[in-house]
Amino acid sequence: MLGGRLQALAGDSVITADEGDFLLVPPGLPHAFAAEPDADADVLIVITPGVERFDYFRLLDRVRKGTADPQEVLDSQERFDNFFVESAAWRRARQHY
Repeated sequence: MLGGRLQALAGDSVITADEGDFLLVPPGLPHAFAAEPDADADVLIVITPGVERFDYFRLLDRVRKGTADPQEVLDSQERFDNFFVESAAWRRARQHY
């Protein structure tokens, strides 16, 4: 974490990361992340082995800005090896936001 506060799902656990924290997500572990409500999160993401994900993050930014349909993210799951699953822990942690 370069700055701010981040909520992160790792398996069935939701944690909060602060500036200076490091989170390692093993391959295949369901995960998600979002800035804590009313906070920013400046995050450095390292993916190894290297996988082309720049277009994925660009797509997410376009969805955030309203210039792309969220369905495009779902349609790109195979391309970016990024699959969405239901998580009761994440839903509980984020239900008020």
